[in-house]
Amino acid sequence: MAEEVRRLIRRMKSENPRWGAPRIHGELLLLGFDISEPTVSRYLQQLKRIPDENKASQWHAFLNNHREVIVVFDFFTVPNLYFRTLYCFFVIEHARRCVLHFNVTFHPTSDWIVQQLREAFPLPCPYRYVLFDHDSKFAGEVLQFLNSSALKPMPTSIRSPWQNGVAERWVGSARRELLDHVIPLNEFHLRRLGREYLACYHQDRTHIGLNKNTPAARAVESRSPLQSRIVSRSRIGGLHDRYRWSEAA
Repeated sequence: MAEEVRRLIRRMKSENPRWGAPRIHGELLLLGFDISEPTVSRYLQQLKRIPDENKASQWHAFLNNHREVIVVFDFFTVPNLYFRTLYCFFVIEHARRCVLHFNVTFHPTSDWIVQQLREAFPLPCPYRYVLFDHDSKFAGEVLQFLNSSALKPMPTSIRSPWQNGVAERWVGSARRELLDHVIPLNEFHLRRLGREYLACYHQDRTHIGLNKNTPAARAVESRSPLQSRIVSRSRIGGLHDRYRWSEAA
């Protein structure tokens, strides 16, 4: 499909939200475009998966303008060795991608979530906005706690993971770099693995969004005349390595 026709279909749908493929197809035929109705229908289906440009730009502007005072919390699930589901709860800040809190449970009740938030946000709290999705676990007592702590809840739109990109990317990193290689026995085992991974994540792992630095702002090592070789130190049971200059023997 020519780019001109794509732009025209998008414009017609934007200006006439109630129009479907037959109506738009008819307009295109009367404008002299030789195109089939199934082609128009397929492109309209693609448009449904593209976030609204104005909404996306406004959301990105909000994230950029307030990145120092925004935090996110969310869950992701991990099956253990006995096929029981473990729920991993984490809180991550936008500015430096630091994970402020991490914990694991088999039973993520509202009381448990509120207790995790108390531990993640000791007073005085430097943050103002909290992003989270529409999980039913984040209602009621959780919202009451956020409001009483002077934190403004900012639920993301339904089926819009792009609005919560920092958290989504962290979950993806944790899975690729740890959970795809280890099967946890129980919540204590997964909690220990998570803390080991967080130590590596904060101190060793570089991030493109942080200009190739680490969340903990790892210092650049300068090589002295006595430092002649690079040595590695194993992290997380050998899954990753940390490199540094070492003095000559």
